[in-house]
This record gives sequence, structure tokens and C-alpha cells, in this order.
Amino acid sequence: MRTLRPRRVRAAVTGTAAVLALTIGLTACGGSDGKGSGASASASTGATVVTVGAVSNGAAKQTDLTVPVVDSIRAELPASVRDSGQLTIGLGLLPSGAPPLGYTGSDQKTLTGSEPDLGRLIAAVFGVKPVFQNSTFENLFVGIDSGKNNVGISNITDTEERKRKYDFASYREDNLAFEAPRSSSWTFTGDYEVLAGKTIGVGAGTNQEKILLEWKTKLEAEGKTLDVKYFQDLTTVYASLASGKIDAYFGPNPFEAYHVTQSASSPNPTRLAGQWSGAGETLQGLIAATTKKDSGLVKPLADAINYLIQNGQYGKWLASWNLSEEAVKSAQVNPPGLPLTNS
Repeated sequence: MRTLRPRRVRAAVTGTAAVLALTIGLTACGGSDGKGSGASASASTGATVVTVGAVSNGAAKQTDLTVPVVDSIRAELPASVRDSGQLTIGLGLLPSGAPPLGYTGSDQKTLTGSEPDLGRLIAAVFGVKPVFQNSTFENLFVGIDSGKNNVGISNITDTEERKRKYDFASYREDNLAFEAPRSSSWTFTGDYEVLAGKTIGVGAGTNQEKILLEWKTKLEAEGKTLDVKYFQDLTTVYASLASGKIDAYFGPNPFEAYHVTQSASSPNPTRLAGQWSGAGETLQGLIAATTKKDSGLVKPLADAINYLIQNGQYGKWLASWNLSEEAVKSAQVNPPGLPLTNS
């Protein structure tokens, strides 16, 4: 039987040590050819303490990270950004937020989440103040187009279609994940064969449904079954997981990672049980900081992210938000994105 084993798909793990070991001591590559960006960087004496996971209402482990201003990267900034003393960061979180990526914190006023926190870390490397502009996801791009936003940091997928208008500095993998009861030993290994005989929940009309149905078709051709159950709300999903009506739920990794933390002390805790690239079998999808094309900001953004990777703040940021499984080895400028033919 033929099995699919994409080289960049892996099962979820529970610890963060592997990610932290991966990120320490990495050397970023120069240039903007998709292989990375970031010349050797030297820090200045100024530093900012960024509190990651502040007012997160238990969604993150609050961590203080010291980030120095890196003069060599600051010098790369467009003069308009450097002279203004601020980095305007667009977020697409309205109307209700999207934990753990971004939402209003427990103080009912502070924007918290993994994406605002990364914006704060990048701004600290630049030695400027982060200023957030929150809107709907669609209006986030309007803000970039108009110059109101210097950069969008809001779970934006790198796609070839978007590259026509925007530049990208990647910072996180774009993954889907299986969420299963903690009591279950089943794990998705990257081989669709392990889904045979299972009942998997999914949302209708989603990218993950498309992928799941492709696997179902392949299994049926081999005389095997995969039962796909549809859900319109997550409350019903979690009740079905708890009762054993489904073996796992297939959805976006960040939201499932968030629910794992929220369910940890409940009577029905869950775990991440394996991942798959949101771009499908042959390409690892990437989430990227997004700027107006040729604005001059994408290289310093990639260099700042690579500095954070090399010096450990990046790994601790991801670990705080339980997103370590989406770590990248380096930030890349305009890497291959979701193809134009992907539907």
C-alpha cells in the first residue's frame, strides 16, 4: 500500500526542549532569495523587557523576556519608520478576537495573544514603540495598502496570490492538528493509513475538510473506512470527544493548542495528536509578517525575527503560548507560498 510521508510533517510532542534546542545558536542566511535573511547582528546597550502572555487569562505562561535594541538591524529600517519612533502593527482580530492569536486581555483593555506579543518583541529589536491598529482581517490589508499599517502580524498565510501585492517575513508554520482525548493513545504520524477505522470531526467548507475527504477517498479505494463527522460549533466537538463519539477533531493548530491549555484541569483534558501542513502534502505552509511590496521593511523584519530565534526569545515566546510545534528554523523573505492553484 502507498503511504504519504511528507518530510515536513510530524507528530505533536508535549515538551518544548526540542524547539528551544533547535533555536539556540542558529545562524540566519543573508539575502532575500527565500533562504532566509539576517546578517550578523550586534546588540546595543539599550534593552526592553517584554512580558509575553500578560493578562492572557490563563491561556499563556507569563514570561519576561529581555530584548536589546540591535543597532545593525535598526539601521536597516526605512527612515520614515525609524524617525517616527514607532512600528504600526495591523491586527485582524475584530469583532471578537481569536485566542490564542490575539484578543482583549483579562484587564478588558490590553491586546494580548501570540501575535501582539511577537510584534512587541520585534519592535524591541528595532528600538521603537509598537502601536497596534486592530480591525477586521479584511481591513488589515486595507491598512497595509494605505500605509496606515507598517506591517500586518495576524496569522497571515504566505500565498503566491498575496505576493503580487505584499512581501513576507515568515515566523511560524501554518499547521492543522488533530486534537484527541488525553486518555487516547492514537496519534497521526503523517501517514493517512492510521486514520482507517477512525471517526474524525471537522468543520464543513474548511481546508481541513478538503484534506480529510481526500484521505477518505484513498482509504475507500483500499477497502477501508474513515467516518467524517461535521460540526458547526466547538462546544459540540468537545462534548463528542469526551463521550467517545469521535476519535479526534481536525482543525487549525493554534486554536486546538489553546483548547488543550484550557482543558488541562478539566474532567475531560485533551492533547494534540499530530499535525499536517495547512498547504497540503508537498509544501509546508508558513505564517508571515506582511508588508506592502517593496516598502523596504521586510528584510529588517526577517532579521529581527532571526535575532530572536538565535538568542532564544523566539522559542520562549512560542512555548509561552503552547505553539512550539509551529517553530521555524529561520525567518525567510518571500519563501514559496500557497500555490495559485490551491483551492
